[in-house]
Amino acid sequence: MIPHQVVAGQRPAFPDGLEPLDDGLIAVGGRLAPDLLVEAYRKGIFPWTGSDPIPWYSPDPRLVVRPRDVVVSRRLARTLRQDRFEVRYDTCFEDVMRLCRRTPRWGRHGSWITPNMIRAYGELHRQGVAHSVEVFLRERLVGGLYGLALGAAFFGESMVYVERDASKVALVHLCRRLARSGFAFLDAQQVTAHLLGMGGTPIPRDRFLEELREAVSKPDRWPFPEGERPPLPRDVRGSQAD
Repeated sequence: MIPHQVVAGQRPAFPDGLEPLDDGLIAVGGRLAPDLLVEAYRKGIFPWTGSDPIPWYSPDPRLVVRPRDVVVSRRLARTLRQDRFEVRYDTCFEDVMRLCRRTPRWGRHGSWITPNMIRAYGELHRQGVAHSVEVFLRERLVGGLYGLALGAAFFGESMVYVERDASKVALVHLCRRLARSGFAFLDAQQVTAHLLGMGGTPIPRDRFLEELREAVSKPDRWPFPEGERPPLPRDVRGSQAD
């Protein structure tokens, strides 16, 4: 099967009923224009790099994190109680992307985050669609994550840490706020051991798309009130040994 060819300027760029290949590839081509990216995410599709031609993916199964079900290990709970990190939102979005780009990942060579992607997602950030969670230690950016918020869905793009637990702290803080604000899920895209250990759940693509249609039909729930530090939801607690 040949993946769908995205034609610049043609809308919809991703017709209904597209089916991915076994590896999740569903389309190629186009460019990282803000309106094209928003259309893609609303349909459960995301680019894996800003290279040319752009590969677009919609994997099966899909990993989601229910904000109230995020798992906090006992060790991570201690880190959160120590309050050694400062967590901020949307103060240095592109810096988080650049940190993700330059931080080595185990088992990977290079980064899928191209300068073209930083420009495109930076524009989505300026439009109020893309957001970052930033973790600081003594005024130094040491971790965080970024993604898109559409309706009641948050689409996580990448996490990073240069200090132990910094990315986990970012995820837990984000889930606190997503839960309080009525978000249905955080789309984590790929099944990974790291996110499975923090409460991620793989679901079939068809079910994900059904939930996605419902979530993106809701009113936007971002931004969060400035300075708000909501408590952990009741069912988010130190429940694992490590």
